[in-house]
Amino acid sequence: MEKPAISKKAFWDVRFEEIDFDRYSLFVMEKVFNYGPWADQLAVMRYYGLPRVKKEIVRANYLRKPVLSFLSAVLEIEKKEFECYRKMQSNPLPWPY
Repeated sequence: MEKPAISKKAFWDVRFEEIDFDRYSLFVMEKVFNYGPWADQLAVMRYYGLPRVKKEIVRANYLRKPVLSFLSAVLEIEKKEFECYRKMQSNPLPWPY
């Protein structure tokens, strides 16, 4: 399968050309949803398909709070099913931000 038609914006810290999009799909999803533009997010959802995105994104180690809320609503998954949400709840910050 060809690579999705996405920009390099979310991948500033890695060699974009060397990413194996099938093998490291969760990594790609995390980066694009957290740091990529809207067009890239749509491209990733089309490339992997919603069933695969739903299955894998719940295992993400880190999702920004607005991203978590967005994915929870769009994919119809409760926040408590996301691994990153459970980690946030078990390690609260000592101050609100």
